[in-house]
Amino acid sequence: MKKQSTNMEVKKNNRNYIFRYICKHGVVSNPDISYAVKMSLPTVTQNTKELIGRGLVEETGELESTGGRRAKGLTVAANAKLAVGLDITKNHIGLILTNLTGEILRYNRIFLPFSDGEDYYLTVNDRLEEFLDEVSADREKLLGLGISFPGIVDLDRELIVHSHILGVDSVPFASVSRFFAYPCYFLNDANAGAYAEGIRSESMERFFYISLSNTVGGALFDNDELIQGKGFRCGEVGHMTVVPDGAPCYCGKQGCLDAYCAAVYLSDAADGKLERFFAGLGRGEEAFCKVWDRYTDYLAIAVNNIHMILDCDIVLGGYVGSFARGHIQEIREKVSKRNTFAGDGAFIKSCNYKTGAAALGAALKVIELFIKEI
Repeated sequence: MKKQSTNMEVKKNNRNYIFRYICKHGVVSNPDISYAVKMSLPTVTQNTKELIGRGLVEETGELESTGGRRAKGLTVAANAKLAVGLDITKNHIGLILTNLTGEILRYNRIFLPFSDGEDYYLTVNDRLEEFLDEVSADREKLLGLGISFPGIVDLDRELIVHSHILGVDSVPFASVSRFFAYPCYFLNDANAGAYAEGIRSESMERFFYISLSNTVGGALFDNDELIQGKGFRCGEVGHMTVVPDGAPCYCGKQGCLDAYCAAVYLSDAADGKLERFFAGLGRGEEAFCKVWDRYTDYLAIAVNNIHMILDCDIVLGGYVGSFARGHIQEIREKVSKRNTFAGDGAFIKSCNYKTGAAALGAALKVIELFIKEI
């Protein structure tokens, strides 16, 4: 029985590896796969036939000849399975629909202030179904709903332990998922953003993600996995002290990074519009430049401290990170002045996903759980 189980596991791993290769490379042939993954051609052919039979891979005609018989092209049936990501914040929800390749098929952000009650979740469900109707999504293809939640998300106890920003404690996953018709999977919002950045990345094996939104969070991503920590609090940099006895934070403490680097400290300088702030900053308007200079002073302290401890790339994400690409060199220079070892600050990266990163990461988690079982 043990030998049989081992053989089944090997076959599953082979099939999974082949499917991921096709996902990554678009249109390929069985000989291409055989050469790249170092499996025999009969083994690859058998596996791709199984994947075709399950509707996950499809033939796309014949490829150009390289001297012999033309091989059949194979590609992932990208829309064979779908997933939705739901990002819950204090005043909005974000909804994303994605497929097996991680393509964003639809994104929508809706004003909906959070309320800890049935009416709120019933409304969220209504908005979700309207969202799916707008794109004529086939519910039979929907693998599940990934939910990004701003707070401590304990996956072992299936519990949202605490959310300062939403004012809730000890919320069982089941008390939320019961409002939806699909399997639900939960992630902390910063973890979800990091997952979106990392799970399909080819350039970063290990990085720290700073979510610079209306609250500041963080997450450590390493070798295709989120590092959660003993109490699922790994990466909570928003509440590390950058100024002893400094400005008050919403958590009740003083001097937290959140009190200096939350997105609102930029948007408040521009009538609540972050886009307007960065537009003015780009024009060199003095008032905005002063606010940005102060903001990046504190951000540089935090980035340098994180890098000195972890020695890995640092990705600036969240609302501010999505606008910061044009100002990344300025941030690197400020960090470099503080860093003992890394002179150019090249380890600081701008995020790839400018909108809906947390919702996308939550949806990609659903997709990834499915792919692991192929």
